[in-house]
Amino acid sequence: MTVLQNNVVESGIIRHLDLLICPACYGSLGIVNDNLCCTKCGRTFGFDSGIPLLFWPTSEGRDVTKLVKTFYEENPFPSYDALDTAGRLVEKSRKGVFAKLLDNQIPRNSLVLEVGCGTGQLSNFLGIAGRTVFGTDICLNSLKLGQHFKLNNGLQTVHLLQMNLFKPVFVEEAFDIVISNGVLHHTSDPFAGFRSISTLVRPGGHILVGLYNKFGRVWTDVRRAIFRLSGNRLQFLDPYLRRSDIDTAKKRIWFADQYMNPHESKHTLDEVLEWFDKTGFEFVNSVPKLTPFAEFSPQESLFRVNPRGTRLDHLAVQFRLVLSGGAEGGFFVMIGRKKGPLR
Repeated sequence: MTVLQNNVVESGIIRHLDLLICPACYGSLGIVNDNLCCTKCGRTFGFDSGIPLLFWPTSEGRDVTKLVKTFYEENPFPSYDALDTAGRLVEKSRKGVFAKLLDNQIPRNSLVLEVGCGTGQLSNFLGIAGRTVFGTDICLNSLKLGQHFKLNNGLQTVHLLQMNLFKPVFVEEAFDIVISNGVLHHTSDPFAGFRSISTLVRPGGHILVGLYNKFGRVWTDVRRAIFRLSGNRLQFLDPYLRRSDIDTAKKRIWFADQYMNPHESKHTLDEVLEWFDKTGFEFVNSVPKLTPFAEFSPQESLFRVNPRGTRLDHLAVQFRLVLSGGAEGGFFVMIGRKKGPLR
């Protein structure tokens, strides 16, 4: 078997060609001479380490995509550390409340897409239970780490691809759930990015988006300024970097991701609710909750509809993020359900 034939087999993509489209002209894709080939424009797309290379550039005034791509090629995030087996990945992932809830509540027969999967830890974790999971990212070095883990652990229902989220390579309304966690705020136009990936959710399906909060990110911005002025000293000011249970390599990657990223934007709860309204999604749930006295529970039903709250509620919730010192980097998550008949 040739290297290219191995690439096709290792990607597993041949079983899902009906889901794929050309990122340049949106024609259908087939396998020709062990490459992916567009049946409309004739462009071919190769593989690297079993990863389909389907990234297609967009024109930007300031090439943010290129900047961020270069940054994460040099700083793949998150690292796998000693997670060399599926069992260890499950053990680590299920220590996190949100990942555990996702694994418990996303049905096993779901078709899942993670946009901006980085090194693919969440995609691989969700795929261990047998779900069909696609993980996409712009950074090949990150994807290779995830692909190495996937192949070593025989995760045949996980498929990792290189893709630009502004140029999706999937047919519209293909997925039961689309996850984009900590990604859109590193793009030139977060709403355009959200609108792009929202088309991939089927009616009745869900989208999950995680972003930096404009209020909760204040303390991170303060620390970033201090680090810049001190030559990246005084790192004890970051609570994550003070933890004794985190190794040096992981702290280095965290510091780079939080404080040295070449581009980030910040968003509010009301802003993302507007995104939902403009793209045909109803609000379902969030972390934190959108009303001040509601708490996110370790037994939370992620996909049960919660109160949307008022703008005053949202201000109060975001003020609490400031008081908490910007835990988890001032990060928040919102879940929406696509309106329309179930299918």
